[in-house]
Amino acid sequence: MGPIMLDVAGFELSSEEREVLAHPLVGGLILFTRNYHDPQQLAELVRQIRQSAKDDILIAVDHEGGRVQRFRKGFSKIPAMGKLWSEVTVPDEQSLTLASEFAWLMASELLALDIDISFAPVLDICGISEVIGDRSFHPMPQHIVPLASAFIQGMHEAGMKATGKHFPGHGNVKEDSHIAMPIDTRSKEDIMSIDMQVFQAIQQRGLLDAVMPAHVIYPAVDTLPAGFSSIWIQHILRQQMGFDGVVFSDDLSMKGAEHLGSYAERAHAALVAGADMTLVCNNPEGAIEVLDQLDNNTPSSKRTRTMLKSPVQLTFEALKKTPRYRSVSAKLDAFHAD
Repeated sequence: MGPIMLDVAGFELSSEEREVLAHPLVGGLILFTRNYHDPQQLAELVRQIRQSAKDDILIAVDHEGGRVQRFRKGFSKIPAMGKLWSEVTVPDEQSLTLASEFAWLMASELLALDIDISFAPVLDICGISEVIGDRSFHPMPQHIVPLASAFIQGMHEAGMKATGKHFPGHGNVKEDSHIAMPIDTRSKEDIMSIDMQVFQAIQQRGLLDAVMPAHVIYPAVDTLPAGFSSIWIQHILRQQMGFDGVVFSDDLSMKGAEHLGSYAERAHAALVAGADMTLVCNNPEGAIEVLDQLDNNTPSSKRTRTMLKSPVQLTFEALKKTPRYRSVSAKLDAFHAD
């Protein structure tokens, strides 16, 4: 499985995209709203992707809920996770149950359409970052841990692996790494005792399957953004925390990655730092540059293959007829009605 995850332009594949997907460096594809019209169209697009890929391909999407949910019409309307505790100061049993049930629902719908993973959950703190905001479960790390753990358990029950993002924490910088280069000037002690507390606790529970580092610089630790830092990925995440799951880079087209050089240089830097798979999205020319210039012998990680699900068990329509789906859908309707 190659170390590059890229994207495609529309509702179906072009002849050029089919050719690109067969490239030996391509191991993943991420879907966006522009790729979705309805469940039937999406199922056919996924079929085309799998048919065109030379090897097994990991198909992903950002489908957290709230404002980050790529497929809407025909899918359940998953709320932003920050809405689960808004009526109570401390997450209660009901909010934990809803986190688990809504994650199961989200994951089950995607799996039924042969999509392997949603890049979720967000483990950032709800702090000063507007791009994070209510995508976070809570402002307090000690309350994020049980909510996020329940969410991951729901994903696992559905059969989907979880990706915690954005390591070691994006919530305490105001700038959006899509359009700026965020710098978190806090001390290492603050970062470790606050933001990192979430990742460490969930790792200790054995729930983290994958991690996506932030395009954020933490000068107290390294001059490089976390996603390009061997200190963060290999020393802190792997050695100190004992994490042996998959590391996905965030999108190399984001502003927070620009100063690493060309697209090929960014991809090389992320992989050398310890990423197993690096994302090149929303820039077809950049993706082609990476595939052309990155050595075809670039080692691919065997870890990434663990993110693949087993073959589809239920169709989308069959899933909707199951008792659990109906039960969770009723809870979702009641949540939105409150």
